[in-house]
Amino acid sequence: MRFLKLIAIPFIFLAAVTILILGSLYLYRNSEKKNLTDADRKAAGGSYIKLSDGLTHYQLGGPDTGKTVILLHGFSVPYYIWDSTYNKLTAAGYRVLRYDLYGRGYSDRPDGQYDQRFYFNQLIELIRRLHIKTPVTLAGVSFGGRLATDFTGKYPQFVDKVILIDPAYQPMEPDKFEFIARYYESIHPKERIQSQLADFKYPERHPDWAKRYHVQMQYKGFVNALISTMYNYESDGAGENKLLNTRHKPVLLIWGRDDKTVPYSFSDSVRAVLKTEFFPVDDAGHLPQIEQADTVNSRILQFLKKKVN
Repeated sequence: MRFLKLIAIPFIFLAAVTILILGSLYLYRNSEKKNLTDADRKAAGGSYIKLSDGLTHYQLGGPDTGKTVILLHGFSVPYYIWDSTYNKLTAAGYRVLRYDLYGRGYSDRPDGQYDQRFYFNQLIELIRRLHIKTPVTLAGVSFGGRLATDFTGKYPQFVDKVILIDPAYQPMEPDKFEFIARYYESIHPKERIQSQLADFKYPERHPDWAKRYHVQMQYKGFVNALISTMYNYESDGAGENKLLNTRHKPVLLIWGRDDKTVPYSFSDSVRAVLKTEFFPVDDAGHLPQIEQADTVNSRILQFLKKKVN
């Protein structure tokens, strides 16, 4: 027994040192130091509404009589990803809603599973609580495109047209245990920030993008939202697109030819199972609505003006 104790002592010491190092690294490098406050939200602007799972940050503009377009942002960049399109559509007479998904921007970061039902409930509650006249045009970029596809397939009564911009297609298949992924994401905030620049073909033209993105990373719950989504949001790209195809909704598919985040070649996979109006965008990466704003916004307006049969 004494021999076993002597053997165990070095392992216990090593484990204690390892825990101390990992804990210190987490405390030092984790950027989530603050809780979202009313003052933070007031400074950010926009509007806020209390839903069943928390407070949601949103902006609703354009004439009350205009046809409604709802803009869904991507996996982690909040609703400012739609700045140009929001301004263009509201100026053209459309009623436009954009909002921060839970866990992003200035919306609450509730605990729990960030699965399809969780995101669907946020959208449905917004539509009902804000008295949005349906059906609407639902537009999504990247992960928002996946969300728009999945939502319309399951709730076609809310939507009459769909706009997909470089939509996420492949299922999220994390290669780490969830607790490891959570820890890794927490201690590598700079890696997450830098990865956002890869969405652009010309990142040097957006010098403030990383700084703007970093703001939301200071608030507790951001990493949890991303990791929980990665591990709990289940969606089969081909299957969900096939389901959407059965709903017979007009779909505009826009894709930057130089997208390295969701490669342009995936547009073929989408169009193989989903009937769309396809609009490839030259000289643009993953966010063509930003890099080629005038071109993309003009095409969106053209699509919106078409009558639904």
